Amino acid sequence: MIAKGAVAAGHAQTAEAAALLLEAGGNAFDAALGALCMACVAEPVLTSLGGGGFLTARTSGGETRVYDFFVQTPRRKRPIDQVELYPVLADFGTAQQEFHIGLGALATPGTVRGLFDIHRDLGTLPMGRIVEPAVAAAREGVRLNRLQAYIFSIVAPIYLATPEARALYASPLDPHRLYGKGEPMRQPALADTLELLAIEGDRLFYEGEMGQSLVALCEHQGGQVRAPDLGSYRTVIRQPLGRHYRDARLLLNPPPASGGLLIAFALALLEQEDLGGGPFGGTGHLITLARAMEQTGLARDTGPSDEGLLHDDWVDRHRRALQGRPISSRGTTHISVIDAAGNAASLTLSNGEGCGHILPGTGIMLNNMLGEEDLNPEGFHRWREDIRVSSMMAPALAEHGGRLIALGSGGSNRLRTAILQTLCNLIDFQLPPERAVEAPRIHLERGKLSIEPGLPPDTVRRLIGHWPSHQLWDDLNLFFGGAHTVVYDGREFTGAGDPRRGGVLRVVA
Repeated sequence: MIAKGAVAAGHAQTAEAAALLLEAGGNAFDAALGALCMACVAEPVLTSLGGGGFLTARTSGGETRVYDFFVQTPRRKRPIDQVELYPVLADFGTAQQEFHIGLGALATPGTVRGLFDIHRDLGTLPMGRIVEPAVAAAREGVRLNRLQAYIFSIVAPIYLATPEARALYASPLDPHRLYGKGEPMRQPALADTLELLAIEGDRLFYEGEMGQSLVALCEHQGGQVRAPDLGSYRTVIRQPLGRHYRDARLLLNPPPASGGLLIAFALALLEQEDLGGGPFGGTGHLITLARAMEQTGLARDTGPSDEGLLHDDWVDRHRRALQGRPISSRGTTHISVIDAAGNAASLTLSNGEGCGHILPGTGIMLNNMLGEEDLNPEGFHRWREDIRVSSMMAPALAEHGGRLIALGSGGSNRLRTAILQTLCNLIDFQLPPERAVEAPRIHLERGKLSIEPGLPPDTVRRLIGHWPSHQLWDDLNLFFGGAHTVVYDGREFTGAGDPRRGGVLRVVA
């Protein structure tokens, strides 16, 4: 008997929400939307109804599309002296990183509109049923697991930044710290919000009482989102960036997002290389892979920002560099779902790190996308008005050897190399999905090579000989992304939740 479907996600309760909806007769899109709602409850730093994201979708009939519900820049900028935007330091233990928060960092949120637009187009269960698992978890409380507690510890200055945030996220045992591992985090206001949205729809958030509250909050406390920004926000439906890699057909997130484009570019460089001709983890495999990452980084910094990056002359230029050289961005979560009918959903979500402000009465932490340096390369306050913000997020689907594959990752700039390596592991080396996800990874960026443990010592020595600037990691780490993956061959579901980011795979019988 064929199972009903499978989900891979970054938290057990996120995966369980999707599983419950598959068991109830929902399709992959119902399950993905239920998981989205649950992720806002169980993975609060990584996503929120106040953020945005992307869905790469394939229906059982073979129709494909990408739903872009990422954040939009406001239509007008406030004078800088009226904008609330300030830095905080996040402590990663071995290093500190500066984030910018405050209502001036808030871009127009897209998650609520995306949730409802996807449901209108692809869902089969009523929205009230889809939000049920998340509502129950928000009321009953979710016990923080080790990963979520660790993430909370990093962003504590943001989630303790305002009285409203402290009231929501501070531990009942100690108001000076956030919830810790094993403590049940209850979010009754968010439960009420999800129930109310299911009844009244997305207009409540963009034109109704919630939207009016958001506009008033921004007006009085230094935000830049106004009523016209909310009222004009739309989900954009795009054609996926379709590419072939060897005998696989890939569907990637197209521009203006950059992650799918960069993955496609790296695969174009690798296509004429015999990547799988030697052993996995061998010197030839990893040096070629690292060179492709290096050239992709150069192309990102110097090349076109659209599909011109994939024109033959541009690819050839970098392919020659790959062959001839003597040398050898944020809080995100991902959900992959496939059902037995062949519907596939690859969904990536982000809230930045959160801006420190809660939309009054809703339990929704608002995003800080305008405060992210990765998204503001020319400097803060210099963003263009009323445009869809670019993102590295790259939810992907693939068809290979009779298999349907859904995968994606969190991890800022590292998510594209996590997806790239997982695809190569599946296609070039034909590794089983679990091994393809868990295999050691590398990441090369701006001349620095990061290497996970588990690779042959001789290979590691040769790699660091080519890239003296390097870091050897002691264990699998969330730095290298979280490539939650589901594979369906028409008979059996396999896959893996990435252990680097608390990943869970649920197959629903």
